Amino acid sequence: MSDQTQVWTPVDFEADGKQCDWLRVPHSVDLSGYGVVPVPVICIRNGAGPTALLMAGSHGDEYEGQVALARLAREIDPATIQGRIIILPSMNAPAVEAGRRLSPLDDGNLNRSFPGNAVGGPTAMIAHYVTTVLLPMADVAIDLHAGGRSCDYIPCALIRSGGGAREHQDLRALACAFAAPVTSISDGSGGGGRTTLSAAGGDLGVPVLTAELGGRASLSKEGLAVAQRGLRSVLKHYGILPDDDADPLPETRFMRVRGRGAFVYAMRKGLFEPAAALSDAVQAGQIAGFIHTIDRPWLEPEPVHFSESGMVACLRAPMLTVPGDCLYKLLVDIDAD
Repeated sequence: MSDQTQVWTPVDFEADGKQCDWLRVPHSVDLSGYGVVPVPVICIRNGAGPTALLMAGSHGDEYEGQVALARLAREIDPATIQGRIIILPSMNAPAVEAGRRLSPLDDGNLNRSFPGNAVGGPTAMIAHYVTTVLLPMADVAIDLHAGGRSCDYIPCALIRSGGGAREHQDLRALACAFAAPVTSISDGSGGGGRTTLSAAGGDLGVPVLTAELGGRASLSKEGLAVAQRGLRSVLKHYGILPDDDADPLPETRFMRVRGRGAFVYAMRKGLFEPAAALSDAVQAGQIAGFIHTIDRPWLEPEPVHFSESGMVACLRAPMLTVPGDCLYKLLVDIDAD
């Protein structure tokens, strides 16, 4: 089995200037036997220098990053940079077109598909191209997310704890440059972390910062502003946009997920009534919400409790819930016991 990518593009990543085109992902269907899935890509280059790989739309119903990167691609003049910026504003284009977390072509979750497969479905081929072609070009990568339709997030950044002291130091410096209000440090062991873009970057030695910028399949003005400021700040930090005159950003607050108890899950089907809001400080044992029974509304709703203390970083958006749905995610300060 060949591991050579089938994805191709007319973009010359070594050419100076601004190029706007598509990645072509082969996809043969009944009415298009030789068709491709078009994935927009922008390459902005000016001479030698570092490369930043900037991505959004891994999940199609997460919008702050898509808007921020499309705006950045329009605004950046190649003459103002030193190095190269590669931008994929809608990395999982079929999911973006459908407004879904997963691709409608193969039900692929792009950020659970790394390192990908050169001869897999469209989602696996996109992941493989990013892993084998784009990430090896990069000195830094940023992957912008939000909660999509299923949840809402405080604007925050996420970095892995790193495989060594130097990697951890580079990731912390990247997080400080992006300067989200909160940065969560994780070992990547939960939530499919081993198959994410961050994991692929870690394996290649490329610092990757992920951001969660809002949710509910809407556009958070606060999250969009965090993305726009943070992107330019990182580009300046790496010397790619040396003359950017943006105001200095505040320090980020480093936090972490204490353990699996930081997640609160539904144990039954029903209508979820939250009792805490984003950014609330909650205590172990505190009521997190209630689940109302649909078919027996005369029964008292079932209370749900927090098993740990912390700050609410993520909250489920839809009221309708089934067993196993995540209702909350909590963070604690990095030096918390």
